[in-house]
Amino acid sequence: MGQEIDLLVNYPKTKRDVKDRGASKTAEDRAIARQFGKEFFDGDRRHGYGGFNYNPRFWQPVIPTFKEHFGLTQNSSVLDVGCGKGFMLHDLNEAIPGITVKGIDISEYAIVHAIEDMKPFVMVADAKSLPFKDKSYDVVISINTIHNLERDECAQALQEIERVSRGRSFITVDAYRNDEERVAMEAWNLTAKTMMHVDDWKKFFVEVGYTGDHYWFIP
Repeated sequence: MGQEIDLLVNYPKTKRDVKDRGASKTAEDRAIARQFGKEFFDGDRRHGYGGFNYNPRFWQPVIPTFKEHFGLTQNSSVLDVGCGKGFMLHDLNEAIPGITVKGIDISEYAIVHAIEDMKPFVMVADAKSLPFKDKSYDVVISINTIHNLERDECAQALQEIERVSRGRSFITVDAYRNDEERVAMEAWNLTAKTMMHVDDWKKFFVEVGYTGDHYWFIP
């Protein structure tokens, strides 16, 4: 198993009112969010982002951390599983001209509305069955994506990340370390179907054969 390491340490933190959001979310809100369509990205805030637009302050501070950790150069190739509108790939490409980037997302809406320069490099695809050959990419990154699958499907996605990477990967997933965090996570969550204690995630990684790096999303 890889490192437990926060490669998003420089991603801007926002103050979240977890209790207020949890109280306002309904089963219908979650069902709409899990369609990952317009309502999730650019609809009402109760269904998702409430407007998912490019802002350099989010990913630009993170890219140097990725670059250093993975030793990324213009000769590297990176796949983003759950790329959304391609914002992270855009900033990666800006920071390391010539790098090979590719993104996949289950959301046709996100891919159609991807940031313009990334449209040739992103596609609709399923994390459970990545349309790439074994060891296609030097690094595979997946931020807050695979936990949106049921447990057995999550295992498939992790095995696919393992298959298409050349031994380097990084994922973040919804997790908790105690009962208080578990309650907060269950209230906050809109889309995740697999949420576990950090220790259970680690056991799961070993069970399914995921050997990449990892960290947790805890609101």
